[in-house]
Amino acid sequence: MGLTRLLVRAAAARPRVLLVTTPGGTAVRLAAERELRCRDWPTAATPAGADLMLVAGPECRELGPALDRLWEDTPRPRVRLRAETAEDVAAALDTGRARLGATEHAHSGTGRTGRTPGQGEGSGRTRTAGGEWRTSADGERRAPVGGDTDGGMEMPGGLPMAEVGEDRDGLALDRLHVSLGPFLADWPSGLIVHLVLQGDVVQRALLGGPCGGGTTEPFWARPWARAAEGEPVPLAEAARRRAAAHLDSLGRLLAVAGWPAEAVTARRIRDDLLERAPAEAVLPRALRLQRRVGRSRTLDRLTRGIGTLSTADARAAGVSGPAARAGGDVPARYRRWLADAVDDVRRLDGRSLLGPTALDSEALTDAAAPPVPTALLDPAAQESPRGRWDAGRPPSVALAGLLPRLLEGTELAGARLVVAGLDPDPDELAAPIREFTGG
Repeated sequence: MGLTRLLVRAAAARPRVLLVTTPGGTAVRLAAERELRCRDWPTAATPAGADLMLVAGPECRELGPALDRLWEDTPRPRVRLRAETAEDVAAALDTGRARLGATEHAHSGTGRTGRTPGQGEGSGRTRTAGGEWRTSADGERRAPVGGDTDGGMEMPGGLPMAEVGEDRDGLALDRLHVSLGPFLADWPSGLIVHLVLQGDVVQRALLGGPCGGGTTEPFWARPWARAAEGEPVPLAEAARRRAAAHLDSLGRLLAVAGWPAEAVTARRIRDDLLERAPAEAVLPRALRLQRRVGRSRTLDRLTRGIGTLSTADARAAGVSGPAARAGGDVPARYRRWLADAVDDVRRLDGRSLLGPTALDSEALTDAAAPPVPTALLDPAAQESPRGRWDAGRPPSVALAGLLPRLLEGTELAGARLVVAGLDPDPDELAAPIREFTGG
């Protein structure tokens, strides 16, 4: 009993937080990451290493079973919290630590799985930190996080068995169905990718439908959405938001690649940009990051040759933005992010307004027409972080649609690097619900 109290008090002093973001919760995630870094609280990559589970963003019923499964897999002592707005984050973390410290007498008889005595194996009920019970819609044991296994036999506990299928050479090999998502560390929240594996090679990939009900104005594309509605938006404001978005994508890729120190550096610069730091304070750090990451031979060797996408193929698929302009593999895209972020930092002192994403060619050649600002002649200066903004079909829809093609033939170890190298915005995929298929 004394050891249990000691461990609970140690966990409550500096709890490990599993940060789970729902689609539409980007602003809340950013606030939570910044708050955790300021408090020096560690984050957990899996439920097994977490003390607090913080759900950031609006409620999404479609993803409720996956959230409940994460909660079931979190060992006691544990506390589950939700922050629906950025302003709720600090109070939620304070509440979580207080509740965690108050659990030292409450769970002395529970095991590692965190089930209380009398809770049935298939009851589908979990107890939250506040003491209330939650019941799943089907009342059954839930599938593993990431969705169904998309076919194949299953063993007890949800573990899929391999089945036999022909590979690309016509050989009969074991084939395993695996799903990635919807909640993984440094993963587009809500996105599910169903994979068919033979050995460690992806033979087939299929996208699952995203969660709906997110915001109608995605966080990263907000300046472009406002400009599309006729509101005057300074180009410097759009450049600041786009540079921060590229650094956010870069931080996710670096974390997946196993370079956490530079991932933190990218995220610190991202947060400073969002806090409206001046260009002269950000530019030297952005240039150092560009040199260090862009010239890294280790990162280049790790990601070289995977997720190759030519500019022509990107344009044919309706992709614009950095992914189309990079015209290459994952290293080409993260170097494009770095170059674009540095260029945007240099635009922070501009005074022109965000203009249309496509200019009338006749207006450009008409001598009687007023001169067009230089910034409007640069397509990259007008694009949203993922490409040309279209509220009816955001650019991330085309990006996500490319994933099945890019993942097929890739080793499983490189699949997450391919996804992180494209980084479709989950807010754009979720609001509103659209036809979304791939494969």
